[in-house]
Amino acid sequence: MELEVVAIIGVLLVVAASTLAPKIGVASPLLLVALGFGISLLPMVEPVAIPPELILGGILPPLLYASAVDTPVMEFRRDLSTISVFSVLLVVITAVVVGLIGVAVVPGMPLGVGIALGAVISPTDAVATSIIRKAGISKRIVTILQGESMLNDASALVLLRAAVASVGVGVSLLQVAGQFVWAVAGAVLIGGLIGWLNLVVRGRIRQVSANVALSLIIPFVAYLPAEELGASGLVAAVVAGLVTGYGTPAWMGAQVRIAERSVWKTIELILESAVFLLVGLELPTLAADTGESGLLLPAVLAVTLGAVVVVLRTGMVAWSVWKLARRHRRAESGRERIGQLQARLDAGQAGGERFPRADGPIRRQGSRRTSAPRDRVGQWQRMLDRRRADLDYLAAERLGWREGGVLVWAGMRGAVTIAAAQTLPSEVPYRSLVILVATMVAVGTLVIQGLTLLPLTKRLGLADGRTGTDPGQWDALQAELDAAALDRLATSGNQRAAALVEKLRARLERSDTEADDQRADAAELTDVRLSVIEAQRSRLLELRGVGTYPSTMMDDALAQLDAAQIGIELRQQYLD
Repeated sequence: MELEVVAIIGVLLVVAASTLAPKIGVASPLLLVALGFGISLLPMVEPVAIPPELILGGILPPLLYASAVDTPVMEFRRDLSTISVFSVLLVVITAVVVGLIGVAVVPGMPLGVGIALGAVISPTDAVATSIIRKAGISKRIVTILQGESMLNDASALVLLRAAVASVGVGVSLLQVAGQFVWAVAGAVLIGGLIGWLNLVVRGRIRQVSANVALSLIIPFVAYLPAEELGASGLVAAVVAGLVTGYGTPAWMGAQVRIAERSVWKTIELILESAVFLLVGLELPTLAADTGESGLLLPAVLAVTLGAVVVVLRTGMVAWSVWKLARRHRRAESGRERIGQLQARLDAGQAGGERFPRADGPIRRQGSRRTSAPRDRVGQWQRMLDRRRADLDYLAAERLGWREGGVLVWAGMRGAVTIAAAQTLPSEVPYRSLVILVATMVAVGTLVIQGLTLLPLTKRLGLADGRTGTDPGQWDALQAELDAAALDRLATSGNQRAAALVEKLRARLERSDTEADDQRADAAELTDVRLSVIEAQRSRLLELRGVGTYPSTMMDDALAQLDAAQIGIELRQQYLD
């Protein structure tokens, strides 16, 4: 079959699955796997074998980059310790335990292959995030799940590479640990540099289509040099996405951001769906490669390991919820200290205090009092505001045993598990078994946990259906932006702006001979309005850095400003 025909059919299947899945109550990944498997049974379809390089170097970098760009950085920072536990520590523990079980159950399986199997079934899928959002669950749970599903993909794949390298080669635990540290640290440096260069270069490109086209290669620009230097290209792609997502509002224009968001959402849908569709097509080939044992051994192993993974996750979530409760009690002790510092700051004094993490009290570095310089007062105020906002967030979004239950059950596997299994080199022993077990675990968790997650949230009393923004917070945010607009008008001459408005109101009463004057007045008023929008956007970014308002609300407000700016610019084009 011609490549063009395959591409057309693939896109049609993706669109059909995405449209039909919500109507029939089935997750679209499951529907795509079923469609792929059904197509593979047709007599005219030849056996399908997916090249691992296609998944590793072609699909995963843009997938992880797109997820990182959409990550709410402020909430991510607040729960970074919890996210790190789930995305690194839990991945390592799961991989080791699954590896030992695999060696014990499968005769002759090397420990490296067993750990590789554990690495591919350890990362969770982002499909749970969309389910949780629809249920109106705590934003904090959404952030933790989104951050975990993004970072544990990278950590699991780094561990997978180290495990595969150890097969048939004498590699010590110290060497594996050293490789892991460099893979992450080197990737963070490279990804951060690429993300920053991406903002600088694209910030100077005004042509929208050219700017968006350049964004399409950024995941690969981060991935390739990291891989060449022995670091993790996938971690580099994630870091580049985080830097880009946070800096885009300050560096890119409104039209670029809107166009880029639409393009990347489409790419993300096609790539993630393609993974599930390809897996369905490859299922018969994988089953045939398992040998005489057929599907019995993979099925038994998948059920066993699926249960083990849930048990391990339950233990880690229970420990994390207990730690978060302690963190909350310790954080409350910092409010009084913040009040003391605020009083000193209002009095024009600031000492050498050091601001700790959110789970500890504020301590002094010294007792000497100094007069705070004018440029330092703003820095101290922002630090206090951010610390206060962190405490308010932790108090409003507390996690208990019910939220912990949702975190456990939301740990379903999906596209990355299946894709990671495909990256195993063809010469690795038990490759087909690993891929088939990983596929069964992913599909099984999507079916069992995916179909019961929403009913579970309702049963626990957590699904209140409130998916919109808080009206009170939204009004407060709009008041902040209105204040910024008034400040800009005051500094740019609001009397002139008012006079322009009055002149334009009388437009219909004027004769056609005054059209040139009207056009000049309209152009000047447009400049004033664009200046006001820019002031509001700057204030919005300042508030985002403090974290007073939820990131979803900030995104909505930014989209509102972008829409207003694009409308003004379109009208300006007709005037010109």
